[in-house]
Amino acid sequence: MTLAEFKATLSSTTAPAVPPLLVALWHDARGDWEAAHRVAQDVDDRDGAWVHAYLHRKEGDLGNAGYWYGQAHQPVAADALDAECERIVSALLR
Repeated sequence: MTLAEFKATLSSTTAPAVPPLLVALWHDARGDWEAAHRVAQDVDDRDGAWVHAYLHRKEGDLGNAGYWYGQAHQPVAADALDAECERIVSALLR
C-alpha cells in the first residue's frame, strides 16, 4: 500500500487491513483520537512509541510526547502535525 492508497481509505467507514499502528493513524486521521490512542498504546516497540508521541503532541501534552519521542529514539517533531503523520505512515508502509 502507498501513502496515496492509505489516504484513499480515509473515506471508508472501515479501517483497511493494515498493521495496528497504521490502523491507529487511520483512526486519528478520521478524527477519533481516543481510538487511535487505544491502539497505539498497545504496541510496545519503537514504532508504537513514535505513534504514541505524535498522538500526545497532537493532544497538546508536549511533556508526555517528549517522553515517547525518547522511547522511539526519534527527535521531537516541530513541523506540522499533518507532515509528521505522513512521515510516520510512510515509514510504517516501508
